[in-house]
Amino acid sequence: MKNLIVFILMFLAFNSTAQEININKALIGFDDYMSKVLKDWNEPGAGVAIIYKDHVVYKKGFGYRDYGNKLPVTENTLFQIASNTKLFTTVAAGFLVNDGTFAWDKPIKESVPELEFYNDQLNNQVTLRDMLGHKTGISRHDMIWFQSDFTRKELFKRIKFLEPSKPLRQSFIYNNLMYTAVGYSIELRTGKTWEKFITEKLLSPLEMKNTIFSIAEMQKSNDYGVPYNEVRDTTLLYKIPLKEDGAAVGPAGSMISNLNDMSHWVLALINNGKYNGKEIIPPDIIKESLKPGIAFRNTELEEKGYNESLNGVYCMARINEIYKGNVLTKHGGDMPGFHSQVAILPYDSIGIVTFVIGDQGAILRDVIMYNVVDRLLNLEQTDWNGRRLADYFKGKELSKNARGQVGYDHVEGTSPTHKLQDYAGTYTHEAYGDLKVDFKNDSLFFDFRKIVLPLSHYHYNRFDTPNDEDYGKWSLNFEINPQGDLGSVIVSIDEGQVIFTKKPDETLTLPETLKQYVGKYEIAGSQIEVVLKDKKLTILGSTNEVLIPYKKNIFKFEKFDDMQVEFVKENDRVSGLKYKTPSGIFDCKKIK
Repeated sequence: MKNLIVFILMFLAFNSTAQEININKALIGFDDYMSKVLKDWNEPGAGVAIIYKDHVVYKKGFGYRDYGNKLPVTENTLFQIASNTKLFTTVAAGFLVNDGTFAWDKPIKESVPELEFYNDQLNNQVTLRDMLGHKTGISRHDMIWFQSDFTRKELFKRIKFLEPSKPLRQSFIYNNLMYTAVGYSIELRTGKTWEKFITEKLLSPLEMKNTIFSIAEMQKSNDYGVPYNEVRDTTLLYKIPLKEDGAAVGPAGSMISNLNDMSHWVLALINNGKYNGKEIIPPDIIKESLKPGIAFRNTELEEKGYNESLNGVYCMARINEIYKGNVLTKHGGDMPGFHSQVAILPYDSIGIVTFVIGDQGAILRDVIMYNVVDRLLNLEQTDWNGRRLADYFKGKELSKNARGQVGYDHVEGTSPTHKLQDYAGTYTHEAYGDLKVDFKNDSLFFDFRKIVLPLSHYHYNRFDTPNDEDYGKWSLNFEINPQGDLGSVIVSIDEGQVIFTKKPDETLTLPETLKQYVGKYEIAGSQIEVVLKDKKLTILGSTNEVLIPYKKNIFKFEKFDDMQVEFVKENDRVSGLKYKTPSGIFDCKKIK
């Protein structure tokens, strides 16, 4: 019996030891692997941090944070973490769920009545979990916020203009604006900006002293990443501008951090919300963030036969998957020139942070992460690098061939219907804001979201920009209104076509201008009344016809583009109006 007890104790001790990871042994050859993948992908630099249980066991930079000046990546180098910001926002919202301000699974409007969606169904049903789990059915519409000057409040208000493209909770549709709205909702209920709330609740207690929220702050540091991409169809690297998409969209992706600080964050996530022995994040918030939401297809298994990563499902700012039989949760982050991945194996107490510079090797955020997992769990190392590199070169060649076949639908011998200067103006959309077409030096220029490109005539009333290295090709199709004027322009943006309507002279929308038209008018013995309502002229009646400024003293019916009201002036005072329809013109005299 004594010998049996000794055997059992030895067996348990052996198996307990076997479960421990020998980090140094597992990472033999990893630095050489990193040098190889950076060379393979022509990537300027990268960074990797590994957390095991309650320790940071590996932190290292590779290559250059500033390729042009040959400055090395360090554990302190600041990177834009982009969408890895989203879990911070989710956890912040969780604090308000715990104090009763928010609820995960009740309509968000019960907590935030200021938030308006496109229709009553969404208003009555969308929950906080829907918004954070990308289950609203509302498409991304990223060009609403990308490089825009909208405030966070303005983006919040634009949610109501976004028509869903899928039914609620039926499809996974990534949407940064939902996170922006949640961030602003935190501000509405706490009286603190999202940045201040995140700092007080998470960054300060986690000693993330160098994590910041803007490019301006980042550039005050003496150690930050500078993005370099490949020149298209070559291996030459060029410096691209740092893209700051403003504080407005911050809760979806504005945070900037380094390996040191992100290791603190991962330590807390691995250790049930504790950091340095103190609970920073309530454990139930972490558990809620991992509850399954919308499942993904096993596309790589179905299309390529790859079976390493299966049964992915989006939770809230986290993707759960089964990687070679192991539970793994992850989320990527992508901004022009910067890419990151934060992955955790919760049942193995492993956390991995990867940063890479350069869009050509964006997928390395995942390639490196999976290689680390294989090493730490002593699994056969899948050649993720070789697989992804082959896919990349195929895609690069396909893109090059596609660009060589433009103009397939070009109609020869056509000309614009109007003079070039007539196309110039400001065109607007209720959600996307203003798009400008400028006329300079006998040429037209496209101006949208700080993107300024020349326009050349394609055919009829279509004008195209060049296929820009950074911003791609834009095609504008101008439409003629019933009066023969250029009234709108159609542009393919995000997930569909967007119609921008040409704005009239700004003075036609001023209250002092509109007030002169207010009054009662007589027509065939009856009276109609024009009032100023919600900053718009409205003809009162059973349908209350709203008038839209068109030209000086002329307004169109909001619902009928071919119907107008022209106000008649005598001695600089309004004396009547002409009601213009395709059937004829009806004169009305002002009586009051």
